[in-house]
Amino acid sequence: MEARKPEMVKIDLSGVFIIFGGTGDLTNRKLMPAVYNLIRDGLLPEHFAVLAVGRKDKTQEGYKEEIKNSIIKYSRNEFHEEVWKKMEQIVTYFKMNFTDSGQYHMLSEFLESYEMNFKTNGNRIFYLAVAPEFFETIIHGIQGSNLILSTANYNRVVIEKPFGKDLLTARSLNKKILQVFPEKSIYRIDHYLGKEMIQNILVLRFCNFIFESVWNSKYIDNIQITLSETLGVESRGAYYEKSGAMRDMVQNHILQILSLIAMEPPVNLKMDSIRNEKLKVLEAMEEITDKFLEENVIFGQYGSGELEGILVPGYREEKNVDQQSETETFVGLKLHIDNFRWAGTPFYIRTGKRMGQQSGEIVIQFKEMPGVLYYKDVYEQTPNLLCIKFQPGNGVRFSFNTKDFSVHNGIVATQMETGGNTPGQGNTPEAYERLIYDIIRGDGTLFSRWDEVEAAWSVADKLIQYREQKKSRFPNYRAGTMGPERAQELLMKDGRKWW
Repeated sequence: MEARKPEMVKIDLSGVFIIFGGTGDLTNRKLMPAVYNLIRDGLLPEHFAVLAVGRKDKTQEGYKEEIKNSIIKYSRNEFHEEVWKKMEQIVTYFKMNFTDSGQYHMLSEFLESYEMNFKTNGNRIFYLAVAPEFFETIIHGIQGSNLILSTANYNRVVIEKPFGKDLLTARSLNKKILQVFPEKSIYRIDHYLGKEMIQNILVLRFCNFIFESVWNSKYIDNIQITLSETLGVESRGAYYEKSGAMRDMVQNHILQILSLIAMEPPVNLKMDSIRNEKLKVLEAMEEITDKFLEENVIFGQYGSGELEGILVPGYREEKNVDQQSETETFVGLKLHIDNFRWAGTPFYIRTGKRMGQQSGEIVIQFKEMPGVLYYKDVYEQTPNLLCIKFQPGNGVRFSFNTKDFSVHNGIVATQMETGGNTPGQGNTPEAYERLIYDIIRGDGTLFSRWDEVEAAWSVADKLIQYREQKKSRFPNYRAGTMGPERAQELLMKDGRKWW
C-alpha cells in the first residue's frame, strides 16, 4: 500500500497581510509570488486580504497589473488565470508615506472598513519589506495610531534582516519593538530557514538512527558550510557598503544553519523547544580571542575577473561603492563548539560574492578508517561524506566506498543521491511560501527569538570589529575563483580541503 505524503494542513485563521514597501523588489520578486502559490495550493484562510502600502502614485488596476507580471516572471509554478482572479480580489494598494506619522491614522481608518469587507476580525500581520533604517519609523507609526486592535486574535510584525547593524543597535531596535509587540508576536525572518532542505536537516538527523547515532565528534572529522554566489553586489552597492558579508550572511543565515546542524535533540517539536537547543549552540561557541581572530578568520574582497567567459568588475568598481572600500565580500572561518557532543570537531565556513560557482551546501565529513586491510599502502582512502545541498536546487548525497568492478582490484567512491524535485516529491515550495504560511499560523519555529539574535551578534560583533580595525590588502581574490588563497590554507594547515 502506497504511503500517504505528508501535507501542510489548511487552517481557518483570518487576517490582513499589510506590506510596508508594497512596490519594492522584495514584494514583487518574493512576497506576491508566494501569496499566489499559497492560493494555488489552497493554504490561505478563507477570510484573508493583502494590503500593499507604498509611496508611489498607482491606480488599483495599474498596481495589480504589475503584480500579475511579477508572478508570471518569478513564480515557481506556471501562471493560471483562474488562480490570479482569486488573488486579484484580495489585493489592494494603499498610497502612504510611512515616514509621515500623521498618515498612520489614515491607514487605521481605511483598515476599519477594509476589514469589514473581508471579515478578518481585526487580525493583522505587519510585514516590514523596507530598508532597515525605516524599521523603527514604522514601529513608531504603528504605536502612535490605532493600528493594533485589542479585540483581535493576533497582531504580528515581521522584520526582514539585518536586525540591527551590531549588538548595540539590535538591542535598541528590539527594545522599541517590544514596546508595541510581545516577543511571541515578533517574527525575525531569515528566508534561508524557509528552504525545505534546511528544514530537512532535522529530519535527516532525528528520523534516521544511522545518522544521529554518529552525529558527534567521535565519528565526524569536520563540518563545512559553503554559501557562495557568482553574482556581485549589482545595484545593492550602497546597502552592501554598510553590511558586508559578515552582516549580510554570517550573522544571520550561516549561524542559524550551524545551530540547526549542531543542536541537541529537542524534547519535542514545539517552537520554544527547538529554539532553546539552537541557542545553546551559539552560547557554546569557543571564546573569540586575539589569537583566534588571527589564526581562524579570513576576509576577502573580489577584484575584477572572468565569469563564464565574461569580464566582470571588481567590488571597488561597482556602482555606489567607495573606490577605497574596506568592505569584505568574502568570509572564511574556522570555529569550534565547546560542548560534549562537538569538542574537537572543527566547523569550516565560507561565504562570498563573485565566486567561481553558486553553491549552498553543508558537507559532513566522517572520520577515515585506519590504514589497514584494503587501505594499507595500496589505495587512497576516501572519507564518507554526507552532503546537503540547498541551492541551486535541493538534494542529499551520501558518498561511500565500494569495489571498483572495472578493474581486478580496486576501490571507488560511490554515491547515493536524492533531490528535492525528483518524481513523487512534488515541486519544492519557495522559502517565503513556507514562512508566510507559518506566520499566519503563528508558528515561530523557523524565526529567530531575540536571545538567538543577541547571541549571534555577540559572536559577529567581535569579528566585525577585528575586520574594521585591521587594514586589509583588498582586493585579494579574483572574480570567478573560490576566494582568497588563505581560505584554502585554513584547511590545508589542518590536513584537510574544501569539498
